[in-house]
Amino acid sequence: MVLTKEMALAEELANEWRSRLEAELPGHSAATRESIVRWLIGEDVSRFEGITPSLRQITEQAMDYRYRILRQRYLDVAPERAYKRLIQRLGSLFLIRNKIRTWIALSRDRQRSVVDVLEEVIQELLQNDTYMQQQILWISKCTRDQRLRNALLLASTEEYCLRPIRSQPLLAYRFVNYLRRSQRGGMTQVPAKDHIRLVSEEVAPDDADGSISLLDIQAVIQYQDAKAAEEQQELREAVRRQFEAYLIEKVGPEAADWLRLYLQGQTQEAIAQALDMPVKQVYRLREKINYHAVRVFASKNQQELVTSWLGNRSK
Repeated sequence: MVLTKEMALAEELANEWRSRLEAELPGHSAATRESIVRWLIGEDVSRFEGITPSLRQITEQAMDYRYRILRQRYLDVAPERAYKRLIQRLGSLFLIRNKIRTWIALSRDRQRSVVDVLEEVIQELLQNDTYMQQQILWISKCTRDQRLRNALLLASTEEYCLRPIRSQPLLAYRFVNYLRRSQRGGMTQVPAKDHIRLVSEEVAPDDADGSISLLDIQAVIQYQDAKAAEEQQELREAVRRQFEAYLIEKVGPEAADWLRLYLQGQTQEAIAQALDMPVKQVYRLREKINYHAVRVFASKNQQELVTSWLGNRSK
């Protein structure tokens, strides 16, 4: 088997981590150490493609950061205690704690605690966030040890929640998602007998540093939506490049040309003219590409995206 450059780099990094874990975790089995190595390297080795020395340094620092989170707080810790450590770690974030306190102060149920709300936000994250769903699936492939799976998941969750977005932890934006589904507009939830009063632009429960701008929520939501659209476009472009390379290898270069024209919105007749082919031959080419897209390529690469993007539209 010939290793690609990115596969070779992934194996080089894996060997470095094997040596390090053997020295730092001698009390753990080789299987456990190997599972941690796989988790650190990740499933998508294509991210190492064309990596520069500076990006490699950043990648190695990110792996080290995840490993330190795992080792310091979750590895070899009972699941219940490990979960409490995650909640304590995220709950200790001043910004998050005070945003949640503000929301509680404005909500109808003021008996809830910061921990209650934080647990709901994390649960929603694990159930609905695409990245975390991918991490859960990858961790299940890394090890069958349920206790180790739990530790890896908690470490992944902490690292993800603390990623900086516009100088704020990602968890702050996930809380806004939760807020959007849990709160009515910009009004307090007060008993019916009281007069409904508008919330001021900024409300703080205890101190000004813990304030949350309620009028800024829509701007944050718009930013998140734009970011999601950007990530989706990047994913589509990555899939397109992979599928083009696949078509050139399995069908021929004319298949990749068809794909590019098709994704530009060209009709089959226009594609036939551009490729200097009979229309019937272009239709046969389309059916062959459709087969490869849905039955072969999509089964291994973003099945839902490829099926809807190529399969359904080319019928």
